Amino acid sequence: MCDPGLARHDLLTVAPAAWAALLAERPDLDGVPHLAEWAQRGWPVIVRRRVPGEDATLLAAGLPLPPALGKRRIGLAFAPGAVVPRPGLTLSDARDAAPPSWHPTLDALIAHGAAHGRAPRVFGGLLWQALTGLPYLSATSDLDLLWPGAVDRAFLEGLARIDAHAPLRLDGEILLADGFGVNWRELHAAGPGDTVLAKGLERLELRPVAALLAASPAALPPAA
Repeated sequence: MCDPGLARHDLLTVAPAAWAALLAERPDLDGVPHLAEWAQRGWPVIVRRRVPGEDATLLAAGLPLPPALGKRRIGLAFAPGAVVPRPGLTLSDARDAAPPSWHPTLDALIAHGAAHGRAPRVFGGLLWQALTGLPYLSATSDLDLLWPGAVDRAFLEGLARIDAHAPLRLDGEILLADGFGVNWRELHAAGPGDTVLAKGLERLELRPVAALLAASPAALPPAA
């Protein structure tokens, strides 16, 4: 990994000159809608896990095309100097790009996060629709969220209650302090003796649920 400060789902702004140079070396991308002007419009790419055989000196990134263009996921790689990290988009920032029927659920999620000291970031279709204005969401789209913070059963229970009454599926991950992410649904369904899959930029790991809960301040008994 050429930049230990990056994690999965981080956004990168690409220098237009570097973008043009990349496209010149990728004839397979000739004529793909929206790509020629992607960097000039200031649209980002997203950090992804490197696949076997890729150059370890380059930053692995990518972008998805809208469903109308086949939901194609385009893998890219850049020299570190060609990109600049940019802040992720919070759910509050992306709210207005979502269908109105989602808004009550989004407001409940924003309030739930605030009550637990967490500001969720979006990824998936809502992220790309909010950033580009292109139609990424459909009637069957999920809502993908990244929740920073320690593993917290009370937080997960509240998230499950919102999900149970939502008109859409709530997906996403709890972001751990070491940059790994754990699917919130898998974590919520797991017992204390189970393991869950944690996804990092360089590798996957099985993590004991008991250890995740032990590392969480919310899981510790109250002080006497």
